[in-house]
Amino acid sequence: MFFRPTCSASCRAALLAILAAACSAPGDTAPAVLSRAHSHNDYLRERPLFDALDAGFCSVEADVFPVDGTLLVAHDRSGLRADRDLDSLYLAPLFERHCAQGAIHAGSDGDFTLLVDIKADAELAYSLLRALLEPYRAMLTRLEGGELVPSSVTLILSGSRPRATLAAECDRLAFMDGRLADLAGEPRAGAELIPLVSDRFGRVFEWRGEGAFPEEDRDRLSELVARAHRQGRRLRFWAVPGGEAGWEILRAGGVDLIGTDEPEHLARFLRER
Repeated sequence: MFFRPTCSASCRAALLAILAAACSAPGDTAPAVLSRAHSHNDYLRERPLFDALDAGFCSVEADVFPVDGTLLVAHDRSGLRADRDLDSLYLAPLFERHCAQGAIHAGSDGDFTLLVDIKADAELAYSLLRALLEPYRAMLTRLEGGELVPSSVTLILSGSRPRATLAAECDRLAFMDGRLADLAGEPRAGAELIPLVSDRFGRVFEWRGEGAFPEEDRDRLSELVARAHRQGRRLRFWAVPGGEAGWEILRAGGVDLIGTDEPEHLARFLRER
């Protein structure tokens, strides 16, 4: 059973202390942390979130729909189920880990990314999410009075993103996934709003998964990685072709998040390197 926080700050602090004291020290079998590994469509795994955590991943992705006052997790509406919600599948178990060991991966001070892809009704979904996240404030990297406060989990909105609403808030518990246009020229919005930039691989590069990665593509990738890092952002591409060959291009090129629908396969690949 997952621990669910109350809205009282004092009660939450007391319960956090109880959880931390009750939790045994992490064992020697904890997986090596893979800071660049991202579990795409993570909710389709046999054990959502936990398969990725067991593989050492530091980023997972969940698609959500606002339904009857809650955020349900599914790829499309036909897969919606009342017992598969963002809170129980992701927020509550992540909070339990944060309380017990001060981080999502024991012994690591690295950031964990929860990418929430809003599939419909962006403003309604964000309104529900804002209320849902408040009890988890201590776990979440956040903006308070315009100042960034790091913590164990950074929640980033993707898909239908309520950009104007997020940009207007100086106190918030969520950030936004940008596109390559957000890297162009002087940043129209800084990393305090858009800490991650993502785009479709095939929209940017000519390589389709076979043969050598063209020099022009390699130069373009190097330019984009450097620009993102100068702006204090991370970079991700989706729909990358070529299997391990594609992963190696991203890894060698310095791309920050490498996504997969096969967490164990990507984990082996990264550890071998």
